[in-house]
Amino acid sequence: MQKLFVILSCAVMLGMFAPQVQANAVEAACRQTDRSSATASMCRCVGQVASQKLTRSDQRRVAKWFSDPHQAQVTRQSDRRRDEQLWARYKAFGEAAARACG
Repeated sequence: MQKLFVILSCAVMLGMFAPQVQANAVEAACRQTDRSSATASMCRCVGQVASQKLTRSDQRRVAKWFSDPHQAQVTRQSDRRRDEQLWARYKAFGEAAARACG
């Protein structure tokens, strides 16, 4: 009986914290900006699109661009194949986010 109580307690706790754990790097970076358009619902939407269009590695890298936009330009202008591929995925993400999130 005590074991069942512990399992149920853990399940409830996980349920309470699940939204925070599920937030990806892009959503978290969006929420930390001081832009007025970065509402919780907008950041959640952008984060969901990022999860669909970008790898986790891409998301971590793109999230850094929120605080250092110059790095996005560095990537865009790079001749490295990896950066060119990331930029193509990022553009697709941006277009999808604009459609889905308004």
